[in-house]
Amino acid sequence: MGDTDALYVRFQGTVRSPRGHFPGVFALANGLARAGELSDEEHRFWRAGNDWYNVNVADPSTIDPSVYDPEANPGAVAWFKATSLDLIGRVDGYLTILAAHGVACERVESSNPGKIIYEDPDQVVVTPWGNAGAGPPGCADTGHWSPVQK
Repeated sequence: MGDTDALYVRFQGTVRSPRGHFPGVFALANGLARAGELSDEEHRFWRAGNDWYNVNVADPSTIDPSVYDPEANPGAVAWFKATSLDLIGRVDGYLTILAAHGVACERVESSNPGKIIYEDPDQVVVTPWGNAGAGPPGCADTGHWSPVQK
């Protein structure tokens, strides 16, 4: 699912969570780590990667605590700006870990992923257009991502 004029990039699982969204790769990797399923090497990569993102990417929920509130912003998800190449390039290691554990993921690109409710130089958080009142109907709900979960 590519968009030749994509302004935004998201990496997410291909299976909906019990809450009905497609979790982002960081949430999926964090779940494996919490469950104790990572090898020592994978755990070192995951910890170092999360620490790097925590330092180099703003956590939208510390700036606007309601950004991921399911009632205020149903289905809110974060997307990298396509210009944030350093941040996007670091996702590959997470994808490798997820693939090793049989967790399917996809790269999704869009020029208009939803209603922007938060923006900084590297990312946006949007409510997908498929949510009531968020915009044009018929677009897919893509789920929640957070780069700073530990």
